[in-house]
Amino acid sequence: MIEADYVTTDPDVLEAYRSDRAGFVVAGRPAALARPRSTAEVARVLEFAHEHRIPVVPQGARTGMSGGATAVEGAILLSLERMDRILAIDELNHTATVEPGVINAVLSAAVAEKGLFYPPDPGSWQISTIGGNVATNAGGLCCVKYGVTSDFVRELEVVLADGRILRTGRRTAKGVAGYDLVRLFTGSEGTLGVVTEVTVALRSAAERPLTALAFFATPAAACGVVGDYLSSGRRPSVLEFMDSATVDAVSAYRDLGFPDDVGAVLIAQSDRGPAAHDDLDAFAKVAREHGATEVFVATDQAEADLLIEARRLVGDAVGELGDQLVDDVCVPRSRLAELVEGIAAIGHEHGVRIPCCGHAGDGNMHPTVVFDAADPDSVRRGQAAFDAIMQLGLRLGGTITGEHGIGTLKQPWLETELGEVGLSVHQAVKQAFDPRGILNPGKVLRRPPC
Repeated sequence: MIEADYVTTDPDVLEAYRSDRAGFVVAGRPAALARPRSTAEVARVLEFAHEHRIPVVPQGARTGMSGGATAVEGAILLSLERMDRILAIDELNHTATVEPGVINAVLSAAVAEKGLFYPPDPGSWQISTIGGNVATNAGGLCCVKYGVTSDFVRELEVVLADGRILRTGRRTAKGVAGYDLVRLFTGSEGTLGVVTEVTVALRSAAERPLTALAFFATPAAACGVVGDYLSSGRRPSVLEFMDSATVDAVSAYRDLGFPDDVGAVLIAQSDRGPAAHDDLDAFAKVAREHGATEVFVATDQAEADLLIEARRLVGDAVGELGDQLVDDVCVPRSRLAELVEGIAAIGHEHGVRIPCCGHAGDGNMHPTVVFDAADPDSVRRGQAAFDAIMQLGLRLGGTITGEHGIGTLKQPWLETELGEVGLSVHQAVKQAFDPRGILNPGKVLRRPPC
């Protein structure tokens, strides 16, 4: 093994780094943990691993939900957490260059001080890293208006499987010379290379958003609002859905004064300054046309922050319910009601709770299968429900993941979604970048021999 001050084989330390947040993913026993501070140190690790055919599992903050950062047997865990410097904020060209261990919220705060805005905001934005966001092509609440991580990545520095260092992309606003390798690496979950530097595009600071919240008797009524509101030409900065089970969990976690017997909630935000009031009045009108039982439109920033808090609390609130499998299905908005109603039916069929919330404006839902890991029958029913949701999403013309990635959790379903030809192309790309199969083996695609 490499002898360096950034490499450890301490069993207690290795245990702490073995897993991310994915359920139903079995972690292997790693051989070592490397925590480099520079691109050169990352390159040294990969050169050694390539020479000795040792698997390498790149890691960020390990907040992922699909097992992408979970250890495989005998691997070197390659944590980028110490590479956490903001290298430059270019106020003229609206870009920021950072190391992969920079926390999303830290970057957001730093650019805000310059009057700038980095829109991607995954639910874990206060603890997840930019490198991890790039690895999974993370989205978040604001993606309905601004897009996902790949829409903002301009340039990458990547250490390839054999230790060579690649710079790809460009800092200019436009550029089409050669294949778009930046898009290829973004969302590749560390299977093609290890990102050691990221340049992202920034926006001018948005206005402070205002918020509206609408209650509905049924999820279908709430889903009906989504298409009609967006078809009116409005583009909210946030448009989020919560079903009754999610509302109940949030209300139990913190009393926000929600009424009893809520069937569903929609939360809308607009960050268009003086036009925000008009945007939210239009939302309220469409919501009432679809039978909203109550609609609240914030009149100031304090009210706006209170209303959006309900959505921000979902992760912690649902986390109190038990062991979880967090799903990530995205369908066309026109099929959103079918997805939500189908998820509820799956829960009844398999006898498990499945609170469902998500980014309604994108058709990207996050149903959470709640089960008891100590009960084998509960585990079996939870897994069956999870698979049924995957199947439902594909049947509705959707995808098995909108932003959480494949990891190992969804690997069998990826093959179903891609088809035989698509799978063979993916395998060819993997072979070209990682011929010895050392980079995050068994993640996304089936594990090749090392």
